[in-house]
Amino acid sequence: MLVRLPRSVSEAQSCLAEGAVPVGGATLVWAGWQRDGFPEQAVSLRELPEAKVIGDGTLGSAVLLHEIDERVPEVLRKAAGGVGTGAVRRTATVGGNIVGSTLRCLLPAALVLDARAVVLEPDGPVETDLAELLAKRPLLLSLHWREPVASGYRKLTDQLRGEVPFVVAAAVGADAPVLRVAVRDGYDVLSETVPYDTDTGRVLRALALTPLGTLPEAVFEAVRDVVGGVVERAGAR
Repeated sequence: MLVRLPRSVSEAQSCLAEGAVPVGGATLVWAGWQRDGFPEQAVSLRELPEAKVIGDGTLGSAVLLHEIDERVPEVLRKAAGGVGTGAVRRTATVGGNIVGSTLRCLLPAALVLDARAVVLEPDGPVETDLAELLAKRPLLLSLHWREPVASGYRKLTDQLRGEVPFVVAAAVGADAPVLRVAVRDGYDVLSETVPYDTDTGRVLRALALTPLGTLPEAVFEAVRDVVGGVVERAGAR
């Protein structure tokens, strides 16, 4: 198998046009290739500058999870830090986790940040929303968002849907007075937006009227804790 390492967007387009398969960090695809056979050529974005950016509201798809630090919001940093083992985080990429994984550990954090995706289409880079990204699974170049007022994240290792732990993510947006909450429930992610209020009780009552209110009590208790901390930090700014 030939692994191609484009250094420009135009080179990456050529790789895709010639049938190269995106490899990400290879933590997920390798086992499948060993079972089903390797493609003739793959493409990695690890040498592409547009896919290696961290900070100023941008996170490149080729960034390794262990590289994600204080240059991104707390919710995204904690989500990345909770993925797998240290060895996995030193290999897995942002794009592989969101587009190539069924767990999509970073997706709840990206949803509450109201992130947009820049993907590579045949005509060049195009911005799209996360729903279209997950539906069409194009080659992801980067995520973009506006810095939130406050954010928070929790992984509930003692609460499982099958073998998949629940995670709770929340953020108060900078572009509008709203609070976004996302919960991974099994392999699905529930995401809701309610008006932001400095009264945590009002915010939680609004959330309880959404599908999040049907979550197991222990999970909604975690929602209460995460939302309470985010509302408190947002009010202190």
